[in-house]
Amino acid sequence: MTPRTLGLTDPLHDYLMEVGIREHPQLKLVREATMGLPGVNMLLAPEQAQFMALLARICGVRQYLEIGTYTGYSALTMALALPSDGRVVTCEIDAAIAPTAKRHWRHAGVANKIEMRLGPAVSTLDAMLAQGQRGRFDMAFIDADKENLLAYYERCQLLVRACGLILVDNTLWSGSVADDRDQDSSTEAVRAFNIAVWRDQRVEMVLLPIGDGMTLARKVA
Repeated sequence: MTPRTLGLTDPLHDYLMEVGIREHPQLKLVREATMGLPGVNMLLAPEQAQFMALLARICGVRQYLEIGTYTGYSALTMALALPSDGRVVTCEIDAAIAPTAKRHWRHAGVANKIEMRLGPAVSTLDAMLAQGQRGRFDMAFIDADKENLLAYYERCQLLVRACGLILVDNTLWSGSVADDRDQDSSTEAVRAFNIAVWRDQRVEMVLLPIGDGMTLARKVA
């Protein structure tokens, strides 16, 4: 054995799903309902959701910001994990998918803890900053278009408190980040983001091979 993350075969992944997570019944319903929808590749892996929920509880997160909602799985994960006075603010650009997410939250009984803001996320985040919400959030999660990753990240740097967490999904981008032949604009954007965070002395960071890759950055006090 070498000190290296184990690759997941299909049987090993099945085993992980069987004994490695405790997926809330409402989350399982959302995940299964999403599987037949367009863009299902945007759905958060259940082990990522479990990890984020546990991290939020460990860190005492009460105010959570999310960029990219889709069918509401990750927002629901956090709403279930946060205490009764916790709040989730989630940014989504697709008005057509918003009713689906809101329906899932109502069904799970946590709609009162979640606020969805429709529109381009950069504008939404800028509006929050203009309203004096610097340092409001304990944790932010970025799971949206890759071309704007750095723009989202820089705004989260301002919106998240000192010692707060910024999490970013898809930072291994199906392995394409390590394939020099892939010059797609999204791939290049993820590569540039990864380098920028690695060099960013404002944070402590790690890129974890969970799901499609997840970067954790903790703001230095």
